[in-house]
Amino acid sequence: MKTGLFFGSFNPIHTGHLIIASYMAGFTGLKEVWLVVSPHNPLKNKNGLSNMYDRLEMAKLATENADQIKVSDIEFSLPQPSYTIDTLAHLQEKYPGKEFVLIMGADNLASFKKWKNYEVILKNYELYIYPRPGADIAEWAGHPSIKITETPQMDISSTFIRKAIAEGKNVQYFVPDKVLSFIESKNMYR
Repeated sequence: MKTGLFFGSFNPIHTGHLIIASYMAGFTGLKEVWLVVSPHNPLKNKNGLSNMYDRLEMAKLATENADQIKVSDIEFSLPQPSYTIDTLAHLQEKYPGKEFVLIMGADNLASFKKWKNYEVILKNYELYIYPRPGADIAEWAGHPSIKITETPQMDISSTFIRKAIAEGKNVQYFVPDKVLSFIESKNMYR
């Protein structure tokens, strides 16, 4: 049985992330999904990124009742910024019996050739892709390592949620209640 790796900043984790993880765990034949909280994505600006331990805690709060969804801080102990190829090598060494699959949005697949050693990733791992509005992934159609899924689309982003909180708007239902309480208790994104 395969373990799906869903990498992200999760700044904060939101309902869209959880729907993707739940769909992947329940509808694609994966045994489980690990949410891998990334301290710093090399393709993103580090400014505006909340403390990695707060983001890890929010992910744990959001998934505490999800049997097939686990949260991983594996990248916290690796050199930063984190490159997926290095994390995969580390995971294979630490869990030699597991078969890992990468979960990513079509928007990430569209820019996949910018990733460090993307050819090695494609050769050694399957990619389960969830749709994203406006992402052109035609060049990857029919690739043997790429599985396009029917994951329901929700156009919610962490950026939208941070901006809404900063503007004093109500984001109930966009993030789980326990995550919202955590954000409020720490006065995050204000």
